[in-house]
Amino acid sequence: MATYAIGDVQGCYDELCDLLERLKFDPARDRLLFCGDLVNRGPESLRTLRLLRDLDPVSVVVLGNHDLHLLALAGGACSVDPGCLLEVLKAADREPLLDWLIRRPLAHYEAASGFLLVHAGLAPQWDRADTLALAAEVEAVLRGPEAVQLLRDMYGNEPACWDPGLRGAARLRCIINYLTRVRYCTEEGCLDFSCKGSPGTQRAGLLPWFEVAGRRSLDTPLLFGHWASLGVPPEAAGAAYHVFPLDSGCVWGGRLSALRLEDRRLFSVPARAR
Repeated sequence: MATYAIGDVQGCYDELCDLLERLKFDPARDRLLFCGDLVNRGPESLRTLRLLRDLDPVSVVVLGNHDLHLLALAGGACSVDPGCLLEVLKAADREPLLDWLIRRPLAHYEAASGFLLVHAGLAPQWDRADTLALAAEVEAVLRGPEAVQLLRDMYGNEPACWDPGLRGAARLRCIINYLTRVRYCTEEGCLDFSCKGSPGTQRAGLLPWFEVAGRRSLDTPLLFGHWASLGVPPEAAGAAYHVFPLDSGCVWGGRLSALRLEDRRLFSVPARAR
């Protein structure tokens, strides 16, 4: 039995099938963890969603920012051009697919191996228990009658700093932004979305979120995606800061990657096209 954590698929259905074949994935014995952003930008978001829903008995999916954006479009909470997500929105089976998607968590703890899975990152003030509890706050609203209002309110960059005293929409937006959008923070741990490039290209005063001094999750190995320009270490077992980035930019012409948690071995397949 093996457990594989897989980076951002983003509608790259063919490459996901290639990767599962490369892993010799067997649903009778193996499990899969997906770090979010199943959809958008790539050519096959609908087929990807259908496959992941079918794999639900042997997989865990956490929500990414593109998945939340799809839910916002579907619920009428966002009116921008849906682009390549239009196929999902027009699908005959859109309702069961979206109902499945909105019930995915924003954070997952894999107790057997000790890994914590999120899409983008954490606030430095959060430990594992905080992360799971705060993710559960958002999940409860997404699965309730206020879901559309939350999906409408989630857009925006403020508040930039986590404060446990935050309430209402500001609190939920801040939680979502750390879990699904963070790349860089200030030395105080405040969010900054002005830079998206690889470390070393950011403006002065910003750090990758996992390098902020005093980060309380330092003792928990973290799996995340979202940051294609960060890259995936060639030897994931030696990843710095106890973090294991998995987004190797398949949708941009890079690779789709998976980490086998039992021995921290990395597997990947190349993109078929950009």
